[in-house]
Amino acid sequence: MQRRRRCLTPLWALALLGAMHLVPAGAAAPDAAITWEVLEPGLEFATAQSPIPADVGDSRIRLLRVDPARYELTLLNSSAGDGTLRTAKEWAARYGLVAVINASLYQADHSTSVSLMTARGHTNNPRLSKHNAVLLFDRRDDGVPPVQIVDRTCRDLGALRDRYAAAVQSIRMVSCTRRNVWSPQPEKKWSAAAIGVDTSGRLLFVHVRSPLSTHDLIDALLALPLDLRETMYVEGGPEAQLYVTAGGRELEFVGSHGSSFAGIENNYALPIPNVIGLKRIAARAGG
Repeated sequence: MQRRRRCLTPLWALALLGAMHLVPAGAAAPDAAITWEVLEPGLEFATAQSPIPADVGDSRIRLLRVDPARYELTLLNSSAGDGTLRTAKEWAARYGLVAVINASLYQADHSTSVSLMTARGHTNNPRLSKHNAVLLFDRRDDGVPPVQIVDRTCRDLGALRDRYAAAVQSIRMVSCTRRNVWSPQPEKKWSAAAIGVDTSGRLLFVHVRSPLSTHDLIDALLALPLDLRETMYVEGGPEAQLYVTAGGRELEFVGSHGSSFAGIENNYALPIPNVIGLKRIAARAGG
């Protein structure tokens, strides 16, 4: 419990500060090319070198890029069942998922999200908090994109909320104007998991094990040729996970130590209560 609170405190403080830092759109370093590996049609994986190196570790950023026309998101909560926490790999195995990432930060009860989290048939947290990023998916009509991240500072969440069955709120990393909205805090570094959307509407699952400040991680992501649009933070520290099983490949990435976990090295996946999973969309007959 104490470790969890130490991780959350600086995140809430950063969200309240909300200082703006501009990174030029498309400002990629000369050696920042990314080679994508096609796991399956519409599902690509890449490992990129962070343009901003970490103090320890390999400074690698793992990326899963998803075509939402071929894969759909699903929200899974331990609170919807018997309360069992599972690793990302265990969530994937139990529900037949292609990929799994953390859904968002959770409270000291190891169950309830810190902000709004709801899907068809179950609400984990009905409260809309002050956080400015909301991931919407499981659309109710075809007049909206399959998935999007709403930046509440420049878009009307209320006009879109009822058109989707699922909503997950979290801390904004990249704004609708492609700005880094986290203040520099070089003494606060840890592993991280994030979810983003690019300008083509493709989904991005992001994981970095090497401890970076969130501000530096955002700068690194904006410097890479990802055509990144909105992005939100979904977990930090040892709990941050990304698991992928597709195209004959199995990939599992877990969070490690950081400045809030001095002397702790983590090499295994920790059970987590809330995840976002990826499922193949069944081909339509005749299509």
